[in-house]
Amino acid sequence: MTTTEVSQTKAWVMAARPQTLPAAAAPVIVGIGVAIHQDVFALFPAVMAFVGAVLIQIGTNFANDYYDAKKGADTDDREGFTRVTQSGIIAPEQVKLATIVTFAMAILSGTYLVYVGGLPILVIGVVSVFCGWAYTGGPYPLGYHGLGDLFVFVFFGIVAVVGTVYVQAAATLADPLTLTIPEGAITREALVASLPVAGLSTAILVVNNIRDRETDSETGKHTLAVRLGYRWSRLEYTALLGLAYVTPLWFWLAGDFSATVLVPLATLPYAALVARTVWTRTDGEALNPALEGTGKLLTLFAVLFAAGVVYG
Repeated sequence: MTTTEVSQTKAWVMAARPQTLPAAAAPVIVGIGVAIHQDVFALFPAVMAFVGAVLIQIGTNFANDYYDAKKGADTDDREGFTRVTQSGIIAPEQVKLATIVTFAMAILSGTYLVYVGGLPILVIGVVSVFCGWAYTGGPYPLGYHGLGDLFVFVFFGIVAVVGTVYVQAAATLADPLTLTIPEGAITREALVASLPVAGLSTAILVVNNIRDRETDSETGKHTLAVRLGYRWSRLEYTALLGLAYVTPLWFWLAGDFSATVLVPLATLPYAALVARTVWTRTDGEALNPALEGTGKLLTLFAVLFAAGVVYG
């Protein structure tokens, strides 16, 4: 694929990797559900949390595209989605500039959230942007040392869901620019509700890394899949899905919710179908759709789980 075959608009869409954006939307959906249940829903903070999450996700994708090409991790043998820097569709300098601009926009959009949520949100925002860059950039790129899974689990799962609930609660319960965490802004339900999002978001990365295991190993990108091998990586994928499906049971049995909260279990057959592909294939032809399928599973699960929390 050459630059003459792809329009600039399509090229930038490819670089943004829209198939990964459910990882940005899902935590906000679940965070809104928890906030409604706790009577602290605030529309504008929730919207701005979504905008910030999407910008951090896209900025991370741009950074991955640029730094993976710069470090030689992307080669012609790679079976994943087209990378615009490595393939020459967009000049490296443009992708690097887009990374900086996107992260800057994320910081700018976060100024309102800092006003609402105070110092805790400032700390979370700065660390999130830094880690998004450090995933493949910097002297110790997280994704190259087997830490990518942990990064996604923490920041696109726990921090994203709890942070979404927090900014809404802070807008409702506290004065602007607070220096401390207001009482009741972070709850046990919010923390537990973040686990399915953390698990399924990380599962998307696991599929990506299983697909790229051989080429990553050859180029010195030591992802967790490279370190664990196919069998244990597939067990990790299964465990992450299991974590997602156990969580609604906790809400029903220990969280004093009605059986409505179990509605996400309806997605189990689809999860099993995607997991079967992950367990039996290593090629991009099968795992690219499985990656997108895991993203769709995350979105569907988040919507049903949020609804279950609200009505449960």
